[in-house]
Amino acid sequence: MISVIIPAFNEEARIGTTLANVLLQRPLEVLLVDGGSHDATTAIAAATEGVQVLNADRGRARQMNAGAAAARGDWLLFLHADTLLPAVALARIAALPESVLAGAFRHRFSGDDWRLRLISRLDNYRSQFTKIAFGDQALFVRRTLFERLGGFPLCDVMEDVAFGERLRAATAPVLLREEVITDSRKFEQMGVWASLMRVGLLLLCHRLRLPLVGRAFFREVR
Repeated sequence: MISVIIPAFNEEARIGTTLANVLLQRPLEVLLVDGGSHDATTAIAAATEGVQVLNADRGRARQMNAGAAAARGDWLLFLHADTLLPAVALARIAALPESVLAGAFRHRFSGDDWRLRLISRLDNYRSQFTKIAFGDQALFVRRTLFERLGGFPLCDVMEDVAFGERLRAATAPVLLREEVITDSRKFEQMGVWASLMRVGLLLLCHRLRLPLVGRAFFREVR
């Protein structure tokens, strides 16, 4: 069984579409973990048949860990609230051989901006080369391995990369050819090249174990 875990915070404008996209694939378990939204996010999720709503302290790592602790699936799939799965996502995961312990999907931004298409292409090359996926690539991992690794590190930011490093040390995650589609609002509102530079700085600081700069990229954009 695949458990789909969705951390959310003030995503009323997009959560309905994300949930509908997931439920079309008839997953056996969908858990939305809210981090204290003060909009209609939880109301929309609670009114959606087949969705279990949980609450956790705000912070994507904490929310995803809380969802994983409550999940019953053999596979855990972590999906951002503004990201749409490919139509065959769950079927592809279910068909993976037992030797595959983790993976993610290729990434694409919504919209037609050539700069965003270029960034997605570069990000896919990065993921394939480093074996580390960003959180908006719908990371999936077998429950046994997730628990053995201790879940997501409790970082304020970059929890996806920190966990990806642990994951890479334990196995060889696969990158499936199908694409997830992430809402491009943050890059568009904060500036495409400025956002790319901030992400690059964050990755460099994380790599060199320096204080993280570029945190403005993680401020709330709705």
